[in-house]
Amino acid sequence: MAGILDVPKPRITCSMLTQYISRPVCFVGRVEKVHPSGKTFTVADGEGKVATVELNDPLEEELSGIVEVIGMVSNKGAIMATTYNVLREDKGILFDLELYTEALKVIHDFPQHYPFVVSASG
Repeated sequence: MAGILDVPKPRITCSMLTQYISRPVCFVGRVEKVHPSGKTFTVADGEGKVATVELNDPLEEELSGIVEVIGMVSNKGAIMATTYNVLREDKGILFDLELYTEALKVIHDFPQHYPFVVSASG
């Protein structure tokens, strides 16, 4: 069986979490708060809605700014992270989270033009 990193994952916002329970997803948001244990943190999407991200191991670094999280959505609507990447904004190019969220809405409104499943060609 292919791992979560090897399969196509839809990019989602907080309002889409309940549609993807027990499925792999990719979520991009701004870190809002990190729990003192380092095992959970909250992220806000471009609409200001907040999702909880749960980690298997505590964070070993300070986490802030924009992050991309890959993981499975739990029954509670939290993202069980397999991995995360911090999107650096230190070169003067800020990530427009609101515009990103608007692009996701278009992608999800027109799935015939933006399929998430990649077919194998022979």
